[in-house]
Amino acid sequence: MLTNEDTSLYTILEAISQHYTPLSEECKQDLMRCSAIQRLEKSTFLVREGEYADKFYFIASGAARAFYVKEGKDITAWFSFENQFINALDSYFRNIPSPHYIELLEPSVVWEISKSHAKILAQQHSDFDNLSKKIILSTLLALNDRVVSLQFATAKERYDSLLAVRPDITNRVPLNYISSFLGITDETLSRIRNPKYNNPK
Repeated sequence: MLTNEDTSLYTILEAISQHYTPLSEECKQDLMRCSAIQRLEKSTFLVREGEYADKFYFIASGAARAFYVKEGKDITAWFSFENQFINALDSYFRNIPSPHYIELLEPSVVWEISKSHAKILAQQHSDFDNLSKKIILSTLLALNDRVVSLQFATAKERYDSLLAVRPDITNRVPLNYISSFLGITDETLSRIRNPKYNNPK
């Protein structure tokens, strides 16, 4: 995990290069000229419902969630943590108002690049084009896994799978957001987390 002291623009690009696909020095230098770091407080919105999203973000440190508000109810769609990207896909790719919000759950260091700059760099650098494709693919696969989980996994299986991927999530994310993400009630999540549920006599 990058600390606040480590989050220079170059170290963030190095982290992206390590976790996704190698970026050439020339590509990194061009990225440094047209992207930026934001050090933002908890509860900052990167995107609001109804806005047009023209940037995508890399979480260098911290956490974020995407959520919808339907009939006054808050529904968490997904989370992003260190070394993950997040953006409003529908708005970014289809040029429509975002149907959801993206909110930071912790004080965060976020790398951002605009859609216009990303398009130019993808044309100029094949390695950045590869990075863009990997981000899209990983996002689509994660969304597919989520749909399959909601359709076929039990509530406990969903919770266990989430902990396997993100064992620290209950220390970083409010439980009501987790239950909403899993598609279960707060009461069901509380029961699953109860040791008596997992070790019945």
